[in-house]
Amino acid sequence: MKNTDIRIYFLYVLFFFIASCSSVKKDKPKVVFSHIPTEVVDLEIDKPQKKATLFDVSDEGKKWVDSIYDAMPLDEKIGQLFMVAAYSNKDNAHTNAIEKLITENKIGGLIFFQGGPLAQAKLTNRFQAKSKVPLFIGNDAEWGLAMRLDSTYSYPYNMTLGAVQDMKLIEKMGVQIGQQSKRLGLQFNFAPVLDINTNPKNPIIGFRSFGEDKYKVTERAVALMKGYQSEGVFATGKHFPGHGDTETDSHKALPTVNFSKERLEMMEFYPYKQMFAEGLSSVMVAHLNVPSLESRKNYPSSISYNVVTDVLQKELGFDGLIFTDALNMKAVSNVHKAGYVDLKAFLAGNDILLFPEDVPLAIEIFKDAYRDSLLTEKRIAFSVKKILKFKYLAGLNSYKPIEIKNLYEDLNPSKNNALEYELYENAITVLKNTNSILPIKELENQKIAYVKMGDATNSSFVSTLKKYAEITEVADTNLDSLQLKLKPFTTVIIGYHKSNAAFKNHDFTSNELAKLAFLTKNNNVILDVFASPYSLLPITNFDDLGGLVISYQNSAIAQEVSAELIFGAISSKGKLPVTISSDFVAKSGFSTEKLNILGFTAPENVGMNPVVLSKIDAIAQKAINGRMAPGMQILVARKGKVVFQKSYGSLTYESKSKVLNTDLYDVASLTKILSTLPNAMLQYDANKINMETRLDSMLPIFKNSNKKDIRFKEFLSHYARLLPWIPFYKATIDRNGNPLEAYYRKVKEAPFSTKVADSLYLRDDYHDTIMKIIADSKLLPQKGYRYSDFTFIILKEYLEKLTGKKLDELSYENFYKPLGANNTMYNPLEKINKNRIAPTEIDTYFRHQTIQGYVHDMGAAMEGGIGGHAGIFSNSMDVAKIMQLYLQKGNYGNRQYFSQKTFDDFNTCYFCAEGNRRGVGFDKPQLGKSGPTCGCASMTSFGHTGFTGTMAWADPETEIVYIFLSNRTYPNDAVNKLSKGNIREDIQEIIYDSIEF
Repeated sequence: MKNTDIRIYFLYVLFFFIASCSSVKKDKPKVVFSHIPTEVVDLEIDKPQKKATLFDVSDEGKKWVDSIYDAMPLDEKIGQLFMVAAYSNKDNAHTNAIEKLITENKIGGLIFFQGGPLAQAKLTNRFQAKSKVPLFIGNDAEWGLAMRLDSTYSYPYNMTLGAVQDMKLIEKMGVQIGQQSKRLGLQFNFAPVLDINTNPKNPIIGFRSFGEDKYKVTERAVALMKGYQSEGVFATGKHFPGHGDTETDSHKALPTVNFSKERLEMMEFYPYKQMFAEGLSSVMVAHLNVPSLESRKNYPSSISYNVVTDVLQKELGFDGLIFTDALNMKAVSNVHKAGYVDLKAFLAGNDILLFPEDVPLAIEIFKDAYRDSLLTEKRIAFSVKKILKFKYLAGLNSYKPIEIKNLYEDLNPSKNNALEYELYENAITVLKNTNSILPIKELENQKIAYVKMGDATNSSFVSTLKKYAEITEVADTNLDSLQLKLKPFTTVIIGYHKSNAAFKNHDFTSNELAKLAFLTKNNNVILDVFASPYSLLPITNFDDLGGLVISYQNSAIAQEVSAELIFGAISSKGKLPVTISSDFVAKSGFSTEKLNILGFTAPENVGMNPVVLSKIDAIAQKAINGRMAPGMQILVARKGKVVFQKSYGSLTYESKSKVLNTDLYDVASLTKILSTLPNAMLQYDANKINMETRLDSMLPIFKNSNKKDIRFKEFLSHYARLLPWIPFYKATIDRNGNPLEAYYRKVKEAPFSTKVADSLYLRDDYHDTIMKIIADSKLLPQKGYRYSDFTFIILKEYLEKLTGKKLDELSYENFYKPLGANNTMYNPLEKINKNRIAPTEIDTYFRHQTIQGYVHDMGAAMEGGIGGHAGIFSNSMDVAKIMQLYLQKGNYGNRQYFSQKTFDDFNTCYFCAEGNRRGVGFDKPQLGKSGPTCGCASMTSFGHTGFTGTMAWADPETEIVYIFLSNRTYPNDAVNKLSKGNIREDIQEIIYDSIEF
């Protein structure tokens, strides 16, 4: 027999002899030593002198450790080994029990579970104040503090991160979680998960794993660890020796890992080896049955000396802190009773015993083992001094209480959202893209339906899809009826939405699988899965799918970013982290085309300060409180990304209907640059007109008029001596303001079919009268800048005569339909519900009714609502699309609508030297003190304002698009308080102040 065998045998005999002779002392629990392991040896690992590591402390630190240790009696030393479960959402009985463990048993730390951040911070301060030696405080924050706490941020799960290819983003996430953890007084984040999820049926790891590839898992774990630890929060790799290929939840029973040691070393240990080399602070040992590492049957790895000491510490060389997994978990608590399991875990080589069930009992068992020489001073010192060393490294030697003030704000900074946008932009994965169905383009040829599957919310996804195109939501429980409804549609988007909450079942039901198979066989389908990729495992045939997108989670930002991808605002970058079929193996993923259309992100991602932007709220509220406008929409975009889109107030002062981003406003003179001007640019691009074209060659009616020699650039620059406006309607009403019968009818009849308002129809030939009045009108005596509506009334006439089409048709066909500006239109009552439209006036002088859905401008109303100078209704998102088209010099969605030269020609101020700030059709920044902007926009910027209280402005130098829509004219336009209050300009100034780079 070998010496080592003799020694083990001797210890075995001695152990049972002591166990049988032990007496039960008064007032102490009975210690049954047969539960103590046979490996009763000192944990003294002889190693050669090593180079300095992250875990080394200064001489001052060593003195602190030794002084604390030497002053401790035995029970206090033992107390340092326990990290007890605490909750901030439980009653005083729980709090008092924890406090008692701190004051009487001198426990070493707390792992907080459910509760809220403020309550946890207060308890941490209370408990730390009671502790003789500062406590370790830890949380499970695998995807942020929200894993355990309410009112905190939830970042993407590890499976989602597994699709991200940019490790800098993952490290950035680690930094932010580290910052929030530190702010909450934590020293440990029990993350990252190093388990390689090679078993899709794994019930407890799954989405908590980065994937099935050991290299990819390791890259991401290292990135997160570096992030945590750069902020002074210790990372904990888990669950050693590897929980990825199991089918049992260790919270409920003991899982078995049936792999050879060689396989474990090659696969499961790989991340640990790399993490150790990168400076991992601590490891959590799982409760697993691993026969190749522990010969005893069904013996948990967490209490195995072979696993914790021989493998983890001796063979792999780990010298950081070692935690057990929670000792209340059935995988280990079913094997040994409370107290005894703690000693077994400690003797196995663990340093900190997590979630013990009975600390006083465990301490007594430890002390008895110590008195009986089954537990030595050297063994205790090895772990306790290590614990104290890490407390010193964490700065607990100079502990300061958590500052409660601004805690919620500090834990939920806006940069959280900024990073989440970036992470999903890099994670969402396209697995199938037949015939380049993604991104959806040529919107003028598309008719798109959306069908929901799954039982979770889909509002962010659908609302974002509708910002890009007209989307019809279709539902029916009967498949045949559903298919009949879908028949007219060219593309069907199916969103599969499952709860974003952790540990929820993501599987398709059998009915859903049948429905999906039916719909994909009969339609051109894009399936977007807002759930674990494993949810696709039951699908055996993907042949009929046109597009397959994995969005991984159902968060609002995931839904928004996924909709962006479908329409091309971003390209797909993600790679599948796990295999789901022979067609879709790990690392699969197509890159899709990125189109230069507006997307969405947080202000930080385009160099803007969200705190400064938030000041817009106060200005908007000031306008509403001052009755400058009942409500408004405000949108800000930069670098092609919408970063601020809000609605304020109500549609009227009396209404309880709050303004929504989807509501429509009469944009008044914005019509000029949203409808008439871009159509004129097309003709300019086609050389039908140029800047020197004279009015008499554009329209015969001006051949013998005093306006025949006005050049194109003069009249579009409001430099043509035209009268500003003529109230055409006054000639058609009596002295009491009532419509004259010669011009109007209450019902539509020939030749009175031009609808001016409800029950009011104008003679169809009155348009000719308007044009004659303009042609015959006098010119102003001197040439100079004078704004005139005649310019765009004339231009509309020219476009319609030239093309043979009405202006509303031209704008829809040439721009709105291909741009997906489906909320931009003339005469909206013909297309949408009246309740979605902000009323503009209670008319008491002409139409004698509330003007809602009819154009406010009287001249445009007399043109049947279709004016060159007014008539367009729209919302902030659609207006922003057209302004972005201009900002990109005629290109949007990678389609060139008109040439860059054409845009530049129209955005030129030809008469600035004469004191006229205007471009050709565009307004420009003021040349002096007064003007349309804040005075902070560049001279290359351009836009327009509208009489109803609107503004659209774009700046090529800062890449800013700013939209302001309101109905300041409601209930009447007697005083323009919005303009006098500089509301639009003040908001624009805030936007420019928010730019940081």
